[in-house]
Amino acid sequence: MATQTTAERARKPRRDERRVVSNIVRGSIGNLIEWYDWYAYTAFSVYFASVFFPSGDQTAQLLNTAAVFAVGFLMRPIGGWVLGRYADRRGRRAALTLSVTLMAAGSLIVALTPSYGSIGVAAPILLVMARLLQGLSVGGEYSTSATYMSEVATPGRRGYYSSFQYVTLIAGQLTALGLQIVLQQVLSPAQMDSWGWRIAFVAGAAGAVIVLWLRRGMDESESFERAASEGEKEQDGPARGGLRLLLSYPRQCLVVVGLTMGGTLFFYTYTTYLQKFMVNTSGIAKPTAAWINFFALLVFVLLQPVMGLLSDRVGRRPLLIAFGVLGTVVVVPSLTLLSHTSDPVYAFLLMVGPLAVSSLYTSISAVVKAELFPTSIRALGVGLPYALTVAVFGGTAEYIALWFKKAGHENWYFYYVTACVLISLLVYIRMRETSDASPLDEDVSRSRD
Repeated sequence: MATQTTAERARKPRRDERRVVSNIVRGSIGNLIEWYDWYAYTAFSVYFASVFFPSGDQTAQLLNTAAVFAVGFLMRPIGGWVLGRYADRRGRRAALTLSVTLMAAGSLIVALTPSYGSIGVAAPILLVMARLLQGLSVGGEYSTSATYMSEVATPGRRGYYSSFQYVTLIAGQLTALGLQIVLQQVLSPAQMDSWGWRIAFVAGAAGAVIVLWLRRGMDESESFERAASEGEKEQDGPARGGLRLLLSYPRQCLVVVGLTMGGTLFFYTYTTYLQKFMVNTSGIAKPTAAWINFFALLVFVLLQPVMGLLSDRVGRRPLLIAFGVLGTVVVVPSLTLLSHTSDPVYAFLLMVGPLAVSSLYTSISAVVKAELFPTSIRALGVGLPYALTVAVFGGTAEYIALWFKKAGHENWYFYYVTACVLISLLVYIRMRETSDASPLDEDVSRSRD
């Protein structure tokens, strides 16, 4: 039997690593487009709020768009369940392809729906339908991409590679903001309010076509293929991806809920809501607020792989505890100070500081959840409890914040966010380190046997 030379053995790990990078890139680009489409709604809602709803004061119109934003989140648990089951039974690649197709359909509906003045109440109804489709899509995208990227990542660098899920998630928001800034430069305010915002949704649908082609070239994860092969031989017990099987992991599901609650509310407060906060509370001009958000998020995205790599060195739990402590302390002072300033530099610092704190959670959020569950239930285990928690806390963040503002008690929202982060901190303190002897490591060990 021929033996491998030293040079051949050295080249194989490099080829394997290149393939890992290729799969991560293909999955990440798709994730970027998905989240671009999702965030384009909130980035451009300051322009289309008056198009889809009857005339009224700005806060009331933003409240209506925030309500539709929250409705989209109600579909995320369904997406986490439906596409999570699909990913655990039919494969990660198939589920990722389906999710981006649903997102493209939602974006096209938003882009082509006439105004309230033209078709009346049908306009907000179609907007809700579009967000329901996008909510279904993004609910499945998060769980499946988190699962896929953690399964194909190189052992020992799982935190680093998995952090690119939030790199591309935030990059999607940056792309939406970047396009908004460009359109603000080339179009007049009247054109932006009338039809300019529609360009963003047409671009998102077009990008999805490219993603469909890219994802066809992705490898299926070896963990899934092995679990599927073994599942065909073992007919007894709950089916892969089934709720019955998920219910046999109650502790893991509760951990996902607890660690997500504060993290997701903190994240959505300082990303999607803060642009509206700057315009509606601080009195900062829309274009200036867009620039502040863009540069703050750019710093945020650069921090993700740094924190992911750090988690591979020191573990996931220390980073989560640091987020819980700092997040509990920073919310009230940062939002209070921001509400009393219109200085762009000061506003940027008040945004980027909390975002740096958030990166301690976001960079490892996906891999921590994936490390809790075995392959046969990983996509559903990551997706369903996470999506339910995000729907309750992240999806309602804008609506609750605006409701408090309309009621004359905006600062109550600051304490609400603080309380949720504190509850998550208690979970971080009590949970076990997930990077030690996780089911993902068992998958790797079995692949070497």
